[in-house]
Amino acid sequence: MAHPPLAPLHPMRPARHFRRALLSLSLLACGAVWAQQPPAAAPTPAGHMLAEIQVIPRPAGTADDRYKHVDAAIAVIQASGLRHEVHALGTVVEGPPEKVWALLQAVHQATLEAGAERTLSVIKVSSGAQAGGPRVEDLVRKFRP
Repeated sequence: MAHPPLAPLHPMRPARHFRRALLSLSLLACGAVWAQQPPAAAPTPAGHMLAEIQVIPRPAGTADDRYKHVDAAIAVIQASGLRHEVHALGTVVEGPPEKVWALLQAVHQATLEAGAERTLSVIKVSSGAQAGGPRVEDLVRKFRP
């Protein structure tokens, strides 16, 4: 693989050229190490996943229905059949990873289909390497009356 020659050093900007040369060497070294390693096997999904999603559509709704686009996202979660808890700043969902991942995408898309001009989804996901894993109830039981 041929690399372009480095530009001649400028007397007033030697640090810039030095950083560029170091970056090039670092990238070459990383590429060489990566090429020597066999490809990793794809991880197998565990049987349980927790996710929290917060959708931030713009606008959040309409003049007649202030949270129309957010409500559309929550309706998709409710229709999923997965265990979920709606909170003020997001919704927690739990279930099999393949269903949770698909739901997260559908929730994001629901805000756009409801009429939002754009949307941002903030997603947190937790799962373990072993089947099972903590459930929402396990994590919050001691804080509930």
